[in-house]
Amino acid sequence: MKRYKEHIVTNEELKMIQKIDLEMLVEVDRICRKYRIRYSLDGGTLLGAVRHKGFIPWDDDADVIMLRKEYRKFQKACRKELDQSRFFLQDYQTDPEYRWGYAKMRRKNTEYIRLGQEHLQQKGGVCIDIFVADNVPDQKVARNIHYFLCYCIRKTMYAPLGAKNEKSSLLRMWYALLNRIPIKTVFRARNVLAYHSNKKRTKLISHYTFQYPKSCKYGLPRACFDEFIELEFEGRKFQAFKDYHTYLTMHYGNYMKLPPKDKRVCETRLSTLKLTDVEI
Repeated sequence: MKRYKEHIVTNEELKMIQKIDLEMLVEVDRICRKYRIRYSLDGGTLLGAVRHKGFIPWDDDADVIMLRKEYRKFQKACRKELDQSRFFLQDYQTDPEYRWGYAKMRRKNTEYIRLGQEHLQQKGGVCIDIFVADNVPDQKVARNIHYFLCYCIRKTMYAPLGAKNEKSSLLRMWYALLNRIPIKTVFRARNVLAYHSNKKRTKLISHYTFQYPKSCKYGLPRACFDEFIELEFEGRKFQAFKDYHTYLTMHYGNYMKLPPKDKRVCETRLSTLKLTDVEI
């Protein structure tokens, strides 16, 4: 197996990646405003908006989240509105080799490959994540079955990486078997699960193929998606949950507390990085 050398991201490169991320956030926001699509900054990007009014200084990505019905509108809008000279909306429908259950906005004319993912055939480039939220059953037994099914789907999507990168030979063999399941079948299963779960409003939502921390194992309050405000992020305004406090507390606990100094570093490990100049 070929071993790739890790590319250590410099502070200058980190700032350039953040600038490209911001360019893509602006494009997402532009389209969403024009077509009245509701979304929120998510994860570390929402935390950055609240705590830093911009990027967490050592963070190299950006996240947004929207309900599935909003994402469908966003997909449709992007087909005629997205600046395709600069951006590419990536999901399993636009890139047959793509394996993740959430979408990405990619910046064209860039390269950004995570260490250990060099063998994947999906389109690459600096990206922001667009998470899609679906309902989680309220009833306890159904919720646990649902959680297990999401786990199985997530692990099958991860299979090409597990088959190459897991240290245990048994796990590599197991993932190699999972990797034989056609990815279209995996997405079909995810879509059927989402369809049945979204028939009625529930207390929790989650993005099925991205694991939450133990503090919100099954999901986050659906009520957070009812009201939105605008938050400042890098001198601009973006949509965010009005009740971001509940959302961030469940995600991070005391989210206003900075981590120890030795944890304030970019943790993304890359083998390839090529950037492009942008003007915001």
